[in-house]
Amino acid sequence: MTLRRQLVLVSLLTLVLPWAGCEFIQQTETALRDGQLEMLGSTSAAIADSLSQHPDQFLAGGDGAFSESQIYGHPLATAPLIDGYFNDWSLPDEALSKMRGSDGQISYALGADLRYLYLYLDMRDRNIVYASGTDSANSADAVYLVTGDDADSLSRIRFATEAPGRIAATREVGQDQVVDTRIVAHWEDTADGYRIEARIPRNLIGTLVGLEVVNAGDGVPVVSRSFERGVPGQFIQTVPLLASIAAGYAREGTRLIITNPAGWRLASAGSLGGGGPANADAPYSGWQTLLYRALFEGGTGADLAEPAAQGRETQNYIVRSLNGESTAQWFRNLDTGRAIVAVAEPVWSFNTQIGSLIVQQDTAAVLSLTNESLARLINLTVLATILAAAGLFGYATWLSLRVRNLSHAADNALDSGKSSVRLPSANAVDEIGDLSRSFSSVLTELGSYNEYLKTLAGKLSHEMRTPLTIVTSSLENLEHEQLSDQAREYTERASSGAARLRKILSAMSEASRVEQLIENADVSEFDLVSVTSSAVSAYGDAWPQRNFTFNSTAQDAVINGSPELIVQMLDKLIDNAVDFTNDGDTIVVGVEKTSGAATLYVENPGPPLPATMRHRLFQSMVSVRERDGDNLGLGLNIAKIIVDGHNGTISADNIDSGVRFEAILPLV
Repeated sequence: MTLRRQLVLVSLLTLVLPWAGCEFIQQTETALRDGQLEMLGSTSAAIADSLSQHPDQFLAGGDGAFSESQIYGHPLATAPLIDGYFNDWSLPDEALSKMRGSDGQISYALGADLRYLYLYLDMRDRNIVYASGTDSANSADAVYLVTGDDADSLSRIRFATEAPGRIAATREVGQDQVVDTRIVAHWEDTADGYRIEARIPRNLIGTLVGLEVVNAGDGVPVVSRSFERGVPGQFIQTVPLLASIAAGYAREGTRLIITNPAGWRLASAGSLGGGGPANADAPYSGWQTLLYRALFEGGTGADLAEPAAQGRETQNYIVRSLNGESTAQWFRNLDTGRAIVAVAEPVWSFNTQIGSLIVQQDTAAVLSLTNESLARLINLTVLATILAAAGLFGYATWLSLRVRNLSHAADNALDSGKSSVRLPSANAVDEIGDLSRSFSSVLTELGSYNEYLKTLAGKLSHEMRTPLTIVTSSLENLEHEQLSDQAREYTERASSGAARLRKILSAMSEASRVEQLIENADVSEFDLVSVTSSAVSAYGDAWPQRNFTFNSTAQDAVINGSPELIVQMLDKLIDNAVDFTNDGDTIVVGVEKTSGAATLYVENPGPPLPATMRHRLFQSMVSVRERDGDNLGLGLNIAKIIVDGHNGTISADNIDSGVRFEAILPLV
């Protein structure tokens, strides 16, 4: 991993700051919520104590005992149009109650205002049978509203029709059925049945209300009822006085709900919208919403805090309140992101529980404080993290550039073979400066060693030539003496060794001679392509066991220099290639021409160059041969001397098929 990536990762430690800040904000949020919950609990207890003074009003909405036969009269804000449609009722679709019919489910709802009771019923009926003047009670499809104050005073209002549209409702008066023009009703056919909507004066409705639906079918009428045992259930209504009391305590951002012991809603006032700072209602942006909810918001969805659509509150915390326990529950508004706290308080009349009070309040003030704090924290954290990451990234870039420059300078120094090189950052007082000075010392020592190797061959050649001459002349004199066969054999061996030693000394002094030749050579312009092509033709005769191929991408390549020395340099490269190939291998020689330079290359199969020898291969007294112990590694050094004398460069590298040597020479 690079220094830049490491330091960028280190910069992520700045995220510890927002974590600590979020922990602090969360603790603040918890403290504020606990305070709000305690205050709301005290308020609800005081309101419940006030409501306990009106036990008769709780009984006005029913006796408090729950029954499946009970029907709830939803308070309607506006009177619906009697046209057979539910869309103008100020109620959600979930407010519709259900009962089973012979052809499918029956949906219905009752609504009320101060003057009228409203009925809506949606019937599934595969075969509608319309009424006629001579029909008996159950010979046609009909809907009955059964109502009264007790089982002995029940009467029925019948809704049947001869055709869709406005219908005349009949009401039982004693044993007779009479048309009551005060009742307005409408019959609307649908694709799978029919709908009925009606408006009935409140003075015709008793404390008991139920529905009967007659499906005449194919002559065998089936009756579906909302009640059992022949007696309708209690009609549960809102109580105006309780609604007035609740409205007096409702404040902005607060909602009060009053229920009877069965959970039926007797009054509701206030709403959770509005309240708090002007910007508290505005939802967060997308990512802020997710972050805030993940960190702070708890509880269930806001839909559970809404009053039950069918009129009976069955949430767990309200049920516990109806069992005499003071409870509290947190909710979350999915639209605004606010938390909602709900407190349910039992309402007692002496030792009897007559209902329950639910007080709900949003957390506009708490949300405003935590939202502003969180926004400032997020903004500052993002800015600090960006600045820290940018600073560390810039520092890492500068640091990596220094290290890279130092590495490149060291590589160039090794390639050039200079004994004294000033590396970058040598004057710096940090660790990279120490490393640069250490590299300079190592390169200086290495350069001195290379200089010593360069002169070693000449020194050895000079020092050993005179003793070798003496040995050679002595051996020649011994050849004229009378010697035994064994002594003559020893003399021949010594003469052979002296000849080999003289050959080695000649090779050792060749580099010095080449340098002198370069200084004194006659420089002329010549075509490198033709010179190289002629030399390659001769190599086939010198080494018949090898195959030589010449390639050239240029017609000519004119350079300044000595063609004899260039051929000598090529001889060294070919000699090196022959040493590392086997019989039958192909050695490729070629010339390539680029802008301002010509490249003379030699490619041969064989073992790859060791990575540690690439920079030292052209130094004096360096060899990677394992076959010939007499080789002193001077051939490639001489090739480098010749190329350097022609202001060129020479290099070696591994290729897929073996090794490639390149000599780049400037064109005229």
